[in-house]
Order: sequence, then structure tokens, then C-alpha cells
Amino acid sequence: MASSMDFLAACENRRSIYQITDKIPISDARVEEIARHNILHVPHSFNATSTRLVVLLNDEHRQFWEFVKEVLKPQVPEDQFPKTVEKLDGFKAGHGTILFLVDPKPVQKLQSQFALYAQHFPGWATQSAAMSQYHLWTALEAEGLACNLQHYNPIIDQKAQGHWNIPQEWELQAQLVFGGYADGAREAVDKGGKQQQPVEERLFVHGSKA
Repeated sequence: MASSMDFLAACENRRSIYQITDKIPISDARVEEIARHNILHVPHSFNATSTRLVVLLNDEHRQFWEFVKEVLKPQVPEDQFPKTVEKLDGFKAGHGTILFLVDPKPVQKLQSQFALYAQHFPGWATQSAAMSQYHLWTALEAEGLACNLQHYNPIIDQKAQGHWNIPQEWELQAQLVFGGYADGAREAVDKGGKQQQPVEERLFVHGSKA
């Protein structure tokens, strides 16, 4: 069983890595196993279980980013589109993409059951989806994969829903791209470090008996 330090180390090592390849150190079956763990164990308020995952691997993953190109082309100025394609091809070079969606039906059911909290349930569902994103990102990092989180919703929603038979009412919220590390990608990120505000300006502790 992993120790708390293993978990904290994975959290610390997690980074946005954009130089990725389609070669990963684990099997597709292991990716699915991690996604299944995510669905079963990431918490939801009132046990809403509103998060949905669509895991796209290999050719399906590459098809997703081709679709993104298609929907972006008429929206991006012609002279800027080659730069957009270059960026999207960087995502496409990876091994997979996980779509995070929210099914509104469990949310609406809880809104009708608990009217006092009705206005809060959509926000809580979004928070649960965010926890799901962080869980998977960190879990894949712990397995030696490189990841970055994208948000090409809502422009890609309709195309993805039609191609992968995703219910129209499900709301796409994010896309986790993953793959292997390209040569030097990890070293370049580690060298740059994390630029953050001082902890003392963001963390406040009261009542400690340490």
C-alpha cells in the first residue's frame, strides 16, 4: 500500500507537460483501471455521482484533436491558424485524452429532493469534476506519464457528442491529455520551477498544538 509520502510526492511532481509522445510506460488496461478507480472513489456531495469520463486512446485520441482543428478553423484568423495547428498537433502527439463531463440528471434529482440547497448543487458537481481531474492527473503522474489539462469546451462538445455517442445533456468541462515524456521535457519543467506566491500569504492556521 502506498504511503502518504508517496501521495504527497506525486502531488509535488505533478506538472503541466506539453512535450509528450504516444509511448507510455503502462498498458491501456492500466489506464482504464485508474479511470475506474477514479469513478468509484472520488467523492461527490450527497453522493451525487454526476461525473462522467470518456477515455480516448490511440486513434480515438488522435481523432479528437483532428475534430478540434475542424471546429477551430473557421473561428481562427487564417494567418494564425498554422500556429493553432502546431499547438493542437502537440496534444495529438500524446497517447490519450480523458474527457470530464457532468451529467445534470443526478444534480437535478438532488435539487428537487433538497430544495434548501438547490442553488448549490451545480457548483458542487463542478467541484467533484475538478477533484476527478486532479485525481487522474496525479495518478497518471505517479505512473510516470506526462499530462496537461485543456479546455476546448464548449466548441468541441457537439462534435464529440455525435461521434462518441455522448448524451447531449452532459456538459464537457475539461480534457486531460497524456502521453510519454519527450526527451528533456521533464528536465526543462523542473529547471523552471513553480512560480508561486509565498505560502505565508495563502495559508492560515489557528489552534495548532504542535
